[in-house]
Amino acid sequence: MSDYPETWRKPPMIANPLLRYGLALAILVYVVWAISMLPIDWARVSEGITRAQRIFSGAFPPSFERSGLLIKGFSESLKIAILATVGGVLLSIPIAFMAARNLAPMPIYLLGRAIIIVARSFHPVIVAIVFVKAVGFGPFAGVLTLIVYSIGFVAKMLAERIEEIDWGQVEAMRAAGAGYLATLYYAVFPQIMPRQIGLSIYQLDSNLRASAVVGIVGAGGIGSTLANAFGRYDYDFALAITMVIVGVILISEAISGQIRKRLW
Repeated sequence: MSDYPETWRKPPMIANPLLRYGLALAILVYVVWAISMLPIDWARVSEGITRAQRIFSGAFPPSFERSGLLIKGFSESLKIAILATVGGVLLSIPIAFMAARNLAPMPIYLLGRAIIIVARSFHPVIVAIVFVKAVGFGPFAGVLTLIVYSIGFVAKMLAERIEEIDWGQVEAMRAAGAGYLATLYYAVFPQIMPRQIGLSIYQLDSNLRASAVVGIVGAGGIGSTLANAFGRYDYDFALAITMVIVGVILISEAISGQIRKRLW
């Protein structure tokens, strides 16, 4: 008989079994320790289960009687998402060129990367709270929040795509005597345009989802309608809003997925 195994088995990520099982044991010990250190009030958890039962019992069946208020909230969320996507994408393009190491000098590159890092550092809810305090409650705060959110994603992904372009086209344009703007227009933009369109569509879909979240803290949209429904203990209306949110997100995800598939 052969000494070699008859079936192939993927080798483990850590070859040393002592190190592998020791690391797994250390992670398990840490998880147990972290859970034990959490200040969990089990009495309050027990009371919360009772409250949750009361909320769910009051939520069924969902109520669509105030459909006008629901449609108004969603139309506001859609406006917020579209305006934020347009503004965020327009601002992301120059920032992405600033953050592309193969096109920008080091000071400009560091500035562009710093803007992206700041935009990505905070959750949209935190940014929404800041803008609500700055400009007041309403959709304007939501638009500003999602513009920052869009820059953090679109500028980063577009900058990485710019750094991956075929540099031969750029050198050919420069050899022909083309200036900086002409080189960007004829050698760089055609290579990044499919990615830019895909990112814009994806960000519109993402902003539509995020608009429902930031609205909970007063940044307008359907999130504000949902927060008000919970504040009035209208759990049946809140469930109706939640169901519509899920339905709209599923539809938008399917549409954007088909568009991105055709683009790629």
